Amino acid sequence: MKSDSLISHILIDEYSATPKYKQLVNAILYAIETGKIEKGNLLPSINELSFVLEISRDTAEKGYRRLRKLGVIESIPGKGYFVINTDFSRKLKICLLFNKLSTHKKIIYDSFTKAIGEQAAIDLYVYNNDFSLFRSLLNNKKDDYTHYVIIPHFNEGDEKAQDLINAIPREKLVILDKLLPGISGDYAAVYENFALDIYNALEQALVPLSKYDTLKIIFPKSSYFPKEILDGFYKFCQQYAFNHQVVDKIIDEEINNGEVYISLMEDDLVTLIEKIISLELEVGKDVGVISYNEIPLKRIILDGITTISTDFAMLGTQAANCILNNITEKIHVPFYLSLRKSL
Repeated sequence: MKSDSLISHILIDEYSATPKYKQLVNAILYAIETGKIEKGNLLPSINELSFVLEISRDTAEKGYRRLRKLGVIESIPGKGYFVINTDFSRKLKICLLFNKLSTHKKIIYDSFTKAIGEQAAIDLYVYNNDFSLFRSLLNNKKDDYTHYVIIPHFNEGDEKAQDLINAIPREKLVILDKLLPGISGDYAAVYENFALDIYNALEQALVPLSKYDTLKIIFPKSSYFPKEILDGFYKFCQQYAFNHQVVDKIIDEEINNGEVYISLMEDDLVTLIEKIISLELEVGKDVGVISYNEIPLKRIILDGITTISTDFAMLGTQAANCILNNITEKIHVPFYLSLRKSL
């Protein structure tokens, strides 16, 4: 078969957040598995791939390098790339539906793909906390995959999402990060217990918190964060007699000596620190700062920002383990306090 006809079987999905070189690899392997590309076929050239698929030459070259490493194709100088091995089978084809892209989601994705190994095709889609987009993506992909790994955070539409997710066979489903009420049957889940986690983390920080009189959590009304976080926050403040408040917009908030702020979002953290500095207050002495979700940069900012965070790498690794070992348990991932100078 001519390479120009083979290229019709190699598709790049612009809606997918999967790196395009990985999409290229997955598309060629799938075409081989389904018999559309056969052993001995000459594949399209780097230039052809770049032009027809509208990808960079670097992306095309990276995809072909990956296929060579897998022993599927080989290049012959002056002739091009040929399929040399069709004797393989990837039993796993996995759809990841993430609510957003962030540093933390990248940690989950990287640990998941590393743990699942090379013999799985993985497609990543991001629905931006939008139920309508989630529904569209899931309906379009419903019969294509052996497994669906879903992070179910929505700005609205949780109830409708339950019905969609319940239509997925239980053995194909892995719920990640948040348990969604109403999902029935025996399925795998790797999750955070948001209310219990923040309560326990704040309890671990009780000694440094005791030098402050008021705890405030920045929780925008438009936030996709689970309301269970507020349940755990309220419980802790009531248990240990802290004055407490939920702040919608930190930009409008008056900051005073003796307060601790818990920031869920990175943008709010930047605004908070800027306001504290502009008031000539000292972080960790006059005003305490706790940030939700650990990233390496928080170890450095202002000699260290205290964080409360789940283990994102473990979320990804455990989700992969559920698929590889056919586990249908609900696994609670630990939550950690990293105490630093900001408190």
